[in-house]
Amino acid sequence: MYKHFFKRFIDFTVSLTVLILISPFLALITLWLHFANRGAGVFFTQKRPGLHGRIFHVIKFKTMTDECDANGCLLPDEKRLTTVGKFVRSTSIDELPQLINVLKGEMSLLGPRPLLPEYLSLYSPHQARRHEVRPGISGWAQCHGRNAISWSEKFDYDVWYVDHLCFAVDLKIILKTLRSVIRRDGISKKGHATMEPFNGKN
Repeated sequence: MYKHFFKRFIDFTVSLTVLILISPFLALITLWLHFANRGAGVFFTQKRPGLHGRIFHVIKFKTMTDECDANGCLLPDEKRLTTVGKFVRSTSIDELPQLINVLKGEMSLLGPRPLLPEYLSLYSPHQARRHEVRPGISGWAQCHGRNAISWSEKFDYDVWYVDHLCFAVDLKIILKTLRSVIRRDGISKKGHATMEPFNGKN
């Protein structure tokens, strides 16, 4: 009952309430990023696979500039990530616009993080099970290391969540996520600004 009804009801109610309450704060962050990103914009959307692999556009605050090298190619992430962007990302503020995705039913508050569409063909049957539930703003993998753990560990945590989804597990995720955000744990993989790309092996 929780998985098929109450979870979606809670997602919608909490997301709508939070968006209303923090709207002044979101306006302030929007203005701050507008100047920090040097004209690169405040929001960005990306195609991500959701429930059963259906593609949707995830919304996030933009934490990088659009600076390019002499050949017109974007500089590496770690060189484009601004000081403001680092703060917004380390405190997970960049994830807040995804509450709109939750309202639309494309995401849940809690579930496996939505990854890139190009990874779909790289998943093993076991890893692909992460799409049996809606993706989330935070999830079981995020409160067990976030970007600091390996891809295989992350996918194992995601599938574990699919098999054990219940109110008690979601409550644990909320508590662990709050602790991780406060302590700023697992923000990046060593040597990368966020997480190294998945190649089907790592």
